[in-house]
Amino acid sequence: MLVAILAAAVTGAGLPATTAAAEDSGSAARVRTTGGWVEGELTQEHRRYLGIPYAAAPVGGLRWRAPQAASAWDGVRDATRPGPPCPQLAGSAEPAGSEDCLYVNVTTPRAATGKLPVLVFVYGGGLINGSGAANDPKRIVDQGAIVVTFNYRLGALGFLRHPALRDPYAGNFGLGDQQAALRWVRQNIAAFGGDDRNVTLWGQSAGGYSVCAQLAAPAARGLFDKAIVQSAPCGNPMMTERTADRRGLDLAADLGCTDQATAEQCLRDKPIRELVRPSDRDGLFAGELRRHRADVWWFPVAGTPALPLQPLTAMRLGIAANVPLIHGGTKDEMRVRVAQQYDFQEKPVTEAEYPTIVTNLFGSKAAQRVLAVYPTADFISPTVALATLYSDYGGATGTCTQLPAIEAAARRAPVYAYEYAQPSGDIGGFPLGAPHGADLRYFLDTERQGGPPPTPFTPEEQTFAKRLIGYWTSFARTGDPGPQWPAYRRGTSEALSLSIARTAPVDLATTHHCDLWQTVD
Repeated sequence: MLVAILAAAVTGAGLPATTAAAEDSGSAARVRTTGGWVEGELTQEHRRYLGIPYAAAPVGGLRWRAPQAASAWDGVRDATRPGPPCPQLAGSAEPAGSEDCLYVNVTTPRAATGKLPVLVFVYGGGLINGSGAANDPKRIVDQGAIVVTFNYRLGALGFLRHPALRDPYAGNFGLGDQQAALRWVRQNIAAFGGDDRNVTLWGQSAGGYSVCAQLAAPAARGLFDKAIVQSAPCGNPMMTERTADRRGLDLAADLGCTDQATAEQCLRDKPIRELVRPSDRDGLFAGELRRHRADVWWFPVAGTPALPLQPLTAMRLGIAANVPLIHGGTKDEMRVRVAQQYDFQEKPVTEAEYPTIVTNLFGSKAAQRVLAVYPTADFISPTVALATLYSDYGGATGTCTQLPAIEAAARRAPVYAYEYAQPSGDIGGFPLGAPHGADLRYFLDTERQGGPPPTPFTPEEQTFAKRLIGYWTSFARTGDPGPQWPAYRRGTSEALSLSIARTAPVDLATTHHCDLWQTVD
């Protein structure tokens, strides 16, 4: 019953949607969806359909409500330009984007036979930045798949929980958006040449954590057939309801909305510039290191109608979505984040500071054991020592918190564990290792805000990218990434190490000292 209620809340209706259909419209790039006709861009190799609404604009009275059904349109909708991103800070103090942001994008091969597998990509950005159209999936599409990207509400607009908000998705409006996008895919993707019964939900970083949440969300059940979690350990807890309510009250107090009788309307009346704040970035991209991913301002909220259980708990109880899963991350997830705090600020960690920082993170008792396993003498610098233990620990993002989720999920469906291990060189002499986000460029061409364009791939990198994409698209087609990559065997902590030079098994627990981190709360 709860699933049905939440599904109706997200779609805005309890009745099934009309199935989309393809018809001969006289244009090779024209498709009929449940909302009406769209005409996209036809290139030599691809078809691209941008800016298709999958839900009503969450503005006015729909701010902080579960997504509602989008209105149909007459005529043919121009689908050659993306919709605006959801409000976010993008390199300036003033927010960019628009609250009218719930749009989906579809990229397909120009010519395809049969129904193609579908990958629905959820972008990262800490749940405070990003947009679907900023990620060009054409290299994935070239290997025989359809890729869907979309926007979802971010920051306070997507993840605010406050006692005055009574919508069942309070704290998880962004998750509701993702579910609405997945429903749109189920209802429409066949008209684009996709297999509506072969949908893989794929997320990286904050998008990966979103996939973890959707695996455990009752209303997401049946909306996807496989899942890929990239650099987002599902073993890490989501925010608790109590913490989320406290943060919502703190935000309301900052904005002068302290009267509980009028707080909801007071918050709805606030302009975007007061809701999208530089402090949202603290602990993610700036400020002190946080021990847990849920210690930052905005994150999915467990213990709520939309997400009753923590993902790991749902996996262990066998009530998460039992679908084939790829789960992994980079070898040095937090290397750049630590460098941003220290070396890139021209204040590298010193020998004297190192024990104090570790103690502040983990407490004095645990710090003694941690320092014994990670002495600075074993590393080229104290900063690299700190970054290594922080990555191995995985509480923010890293390795050892992946294993409990991989173990639990593997009880009921095949899981393919991996570690991306390709080094990224150095910045100013600081070795990056294989840091968070370094793998994404091999899958997607991502739009950059300012700065130099990405360095073109070398021939070896091109081959590596094709191999990685081949794993992902094979998995999307069949649920198996290929013979080189065996399914995870429970109790082994063994994953596939992926780099240009080698593809080989790696024991994650041994390599990353997970026996130690299992004893650190």
